[in-house]
Amino acid sequence: MPFIAAVAKIEFPYKVEQMKVKEYVRSMFQHFPHMNRLIEAFDNTEIVTRNFCEPLDYYAELKTFEAHNNEYLRITLEYTVKAAEECIAKAHVKKEDITDIIFVSTTGLATPSMDAMIINKMRLNQNISRIPVWGLGCAGGVGGVSKANVIAKANPKAVILFIATELCSLTFLRNDYSKSNFIGTSLFSDGVAACIIKGDAYTDDSNVKIIGSGSKLYYDSLEIMGWDFMDSGFKVVFSKDIPALISANIKEDITGFLSGHGLQLSDIKNFIFHPGGTKVLQAYTDALNLQQEDLCKTRKAMNEYGNMSSATVLYVLEKFLREGYEDGYGLMLAMGPGFSSEMVLLDMKKGEERN
Repeated sequence: MPFIAAVAKIEFPYKVEQMKVKEYVRSMFQHFPHMNRLIEAFDNTEIVTRNFCEPLDYYAELKTFEAHNNEYLRITLEYTVKAAEECIAKAHVKKEDITDIIFVSTTGLATPSMDAMIINKMRLNQNISRIPVWGLGCAGGVGGVSKANVIAKANPKAVILFIATELCSLTFLRNDYSKSNFIGTSLFSDGVAACIIKGDAYTDDSNVKIIGSGSKLYYDSLEIMGWDFMDSGFKVVFSKDIPALISANIKEDITGFLSGHGLQLSDIKNFIFHPGGTKVLQAYTDALNLQQEDLCKTRKAMNEYGNMSSATVLYVLEKFLREGYEDGYGLMLAMGPGFSSEMVLLDMKKGEERN
């Protein structure tokens, strides 16, 4: 069956302590309505450091959407190539071996799509199959693995380069005094991660195999999460109802997905979840009756980097692969605009780490 051969992530040079971001935002938004109450949001995120693609001073200056998007294109290409090259080396493949590329992002616009730019920059195979995916938001990391799994099942000789890049900080609206924009400044950050996924013609190469995947879109929940597109850029839509929607649905969704593979929730040893925030993590914990240690690596990834939208769950996966995991099944889960969920079931066997 298809498997994950390697994962690589980016550590941006402008990683900043959350409390420093808090004071910086306080200085920028000193006339923000209810500032003293809303600034407490920074203290409740459990985030210690944030992954930023620009120094803090960059965000203080008012910029056009064009300027932000040009930075998105420049930074994305630079760091995506870096992550891809590291991942290719970790997977012990040649760039000429790559048959497919999947590029996921929701924080910038590019036509030709970013995968075309990556192929040109890296001089990948001109006949490579391309799948650019836009708009999945936080669900895109798991969704990308799911799409790679479909490709690899169809072609056992597939070598798929999957990349998730989110530069959430570049969507920051300097003159937006809405609560959603303010909350976004306390939570979202930047991340780039790459995976190599292979078909089962190469099954001796990995201990992390992909068993199956599933998706669900919840009717009549379009307003829960996403963007409003303004003249000035992307305005975040982030509803307070997200934890409640998760609490009401996630257990039934997961048990239904697992039952299709002859499994139940107690069979899952590794919970590789996208950490949407502290309330989302608590909703997962309560609804699934999890122990705090079950989401330890997920929580640590959020502590260390913030919410990097689609890329975050791949940082969590990388942490599992680097620090170790329980022998048994793993479940990748993320939820995003739609409102929707994406799940991937893994078979994770302990073995010698591949460098």
